[in-house]
Amino acid sequence: MEKKMFWVIITTLTIAFALTLGAQVGGGDIVMKNTFGDATFSQAGNKPGQPFDISKMNPGMVGNFGISIIRHDIKYEDTTFFAGYPAKRNWWPLASDIYQEIIPSMGDQYPYAAKALFLYHGAPNFSLPAGQTNTEVLMDLQKVPLYFCTDVLVGVTSLYADYIFPELNYLEKWEFQGSHPNMPTKVQPIRQPVIAPLTETVKVFGEEMPCCFEALLMALAERLGMKGYGKDGFGPRQDFTRWDDLYIRMVANIATDAGAAVPDADDKEIKLFLDSRAHLPKTVFDPVRWENICGANWRKVVYLLNRGGRFQDYKDQYKGEQAANKYGKLINIYQEKTAQTKNAFTGAPNPGYPLYVPIVTNLGKTPEKAGLTKGYGLRMITQKDVTQTKSRTIVDYWLDAIYPENSILVNQRDATRLKVKTGDKVRISSSTNPDGVWTVGAGEKKPMIAAVQVTPSIQPGVVTFAHGYGHWATGATDTVIDGKVIKGDPRRGAGFNANAAMWVDPDLRNTCVMDPLGGSASFYDTMVRLNKI
Repeated sequence: MEKKMFWVIITTLTIAFALTLGAQVGGGDIVMKNTFGDATFSQAGNKPGQPFDISKMNPGMVGNFGISIIRHDIKYEDTTFFAGYPAKRNWWPLASDIYQEIIPSMGDQYPYAAKALFLYHGAPNFSLPAGQTNTEVLMDLQKVPLYFCTDVLVGVTSLYADYIFPELNYLEKWEFQGSHPNMPTKVQPIRQPVIAPLTETVKVFGEEMPCCFEALLMALAERLGMKGYGKDGFGPRQDFTRWDDLYIRMVANIATDAGAAVPDADDKEIKLFLDSRAHLPKTVFDPVRWENICGANWRKVVYLLNRGGRFQDYKDQYKGEQAANKYGKLINIYQEKTAQTKNAFTGAPNPGYPLYVPIVTNLGKTPEKAGLTKGYGLRMITQKDVTQTKSRTIVDYWLDAIYPENSILVNQRDATRLKVKTGDKVRISSSTNPDGVWTVGAGEKKPMIAAVQVTPSIQPGVVTFAHGYGHWATGATDTVIDGKVIKGDPRRGAGFNANAAMWVDPDLRNTCVMDPLGGSASFYDTMVRLNKI
């Protein structure tokens, strides 16, 4: 086994070395290589031929200022908070969107105390490793005095909010999905309303619109008198009184990107466009107003929306042996920008070159030295099965019918040693959650009890579970709204979520273990114990 593992490591390192050298000589832009590049049609409007440069259509805009609650895009040493090493929490000069840092940082009131939390759709306490630590902060009024969120339901995170503002679901709203840099074909899917909104109609800037997140933002802008909104919000004779004032301009930019505009929709396509949306109310579909916004690009916008976005033809993704959408920039093995930053806990310079660093705590202790592994002999990982995402698809009963609940996958060798078989119930625990429970309310606990599935598809010594199950809200339990009890459906609470067993960093005590440079959360390192019920 050790010899086999040695060769797996050597092979992996050889492949990584070959890919690195290939990237150095421009291999990323060559057919069948590790392609990455410009994979998304741009809606920004800052390219030749695009009609609306949105970055410049913001008269009187006030930019961001100050340090974010997660302390990103700035070096600890360059701030007035610098007080030697170690810092109270990590700083992230090279990373952003460190999801697991937001609420725990509010809990530690570092670098400052927060007065309010605004959350859009998120479910961090359910989705993150050691997410139960987020719940404890959300319930503490001294740490989060005001918690306001927008959501489509009373979910496992919005459950703790002071105010839940209604939001549109995916069939009612706009969204520009973008792509990923490893896609050789340039695309830009565009989600658009296909049903009438289920929320009430409100009036903002004198315009009727569905109650939703965008309406909330625009109402706040109206109440606060913010520049860049309302009449002439985008500039003279370019009002920004509805969210589709922005979205239609973005579609027009996508239709004219890449130095080649899409064709105009013919009369037949125009009719299809109008007929297929005739059921929608004027609050979300107003073709006359949209045409006035687009001007000469109206038929191109129709062409794009009829197809749900813009998608490059397969035949155009390569030019000979070169990628058509090249990255085309210098790639460095040594990165000086990284080498000029320091670890906020130790003060040591970060390496400017690629290397493998085993998982450690924030203060650099191995899991063994931190006391995380003793008595816990199974490494737990997780994955998402095709029928579930992280936090919301449990409400889709046509998916639940395929896999009504999840299970903990265990290799036969481990099952024999633990004396368990398929269908047996076990409690999942770890060194940072020895009781194997979720904190879901004041004094309320939800145990992590799972059904075993014995399978040869998992390596001995490793167990895994599918995410998306084990809800304590999201319609799984009774909810009281305006004095009326909305009965819960036990099907939505089926299965389990073992994220609460994942290691809490013993140095921070309210956050999962994570990569101190890039901020990746540790989903695959925790050692657990399975006790038969």
